[in-house]
Amino acid sequence: MQSPYPSSALDAARRGIAEKLREIRRDAGLTGREVAARTGWLPSKISRIQNATTPPSDGDIRAWCTACGAEDQIPDLIVANRTAESMYVEWRRVQRSGLRRLQESYIPQYQRTKTFRVYSSTVIPGFVQTYEYAVALLGDIARVHGTPDDVEEAAAARVERSQIIRQGGRRFVFLLEESVLRHVVGDEAVMAGQLGHFLSVMALPSGAVGIIPAGRPRGMWTLETFPLFDDRSVSVELLTAAITVTTPNEVAMYAHSFEEMVSLAVYGAEARSLVSSAIDALG
Repeated sequence: MQSPYPSSALDAARRGIAEKLREIRRDAGLTGREVAARTGWLPSKISRIQNATTPPSDGDIRAWCTACGAEDQIPDLIVANRTAESMYVEWRRVQRSGLRRLQESYIPQYQRTKTFRVYSSTVIPGFVQTYEYAVALLGDIARVHGTPDDVEEAAAARVERSQIIRQGGRRFVFLLEESVLRHVVGDEAVMAGQLGHFLSVMALPSGAVGIIPAGRPRGMWTLETFPLFDDRSVSVELLTAAITVTTPNEVAMYAHSFEEMVSLAVYGAEARSLVSSAIDALG
């Protein structure tokens, strides 16, 4: 059946909420008609909500959970419901006014955050990118997404924004897969400059940098790149969408996964050695 929603990401969010409501009904031992009777709804409304063809309102969620004796589920479901449409933002819509404005749009989020935890399996995190690396990376993004060509302005905005990690009262933890150090963005000179800069970031007293060595036995698989902003939200960038996760139990899952990654990484001299080795491999 064709999705009623405009993007696969939003479809997945809506279907997740619908499936959770279905599970709550089943756990209560109720049929759809029994929930309809308890809420005063038509059975067809139950069907539409369960099949994700009609998104529930906050009031619908409260009524459903109350009918099923699952009032403790209401807060998380309402958070998920309210953010379902805003958590998945199509890149073309966000980027249509240019990449510079997209970079600047993140500033309020950064200013509110005291602890930054960033895991990357793809690229050097934006917080610690050099201007040259950012130009090369954002240039690729602009080409793939067909956005306005303001790459140099966007790169300057990203570098300026990243100064926040050097301000007092904030702490950061960066965890990178070793493969990130080996993936050349731009050319070898750009990548060498970026890795050299990254070594200097590793010496900052306000945070920690860990590298997860390639080939290390692990119980936690490689995840999508994500930053955690305090314990408030997680941002995940996909090829076609940006996902903002704010549901408390999902944020907690990312935080738990981050801690799993912390235990896999090496730090200090051992981490610097991996970065130096990647620089040497550039020739």
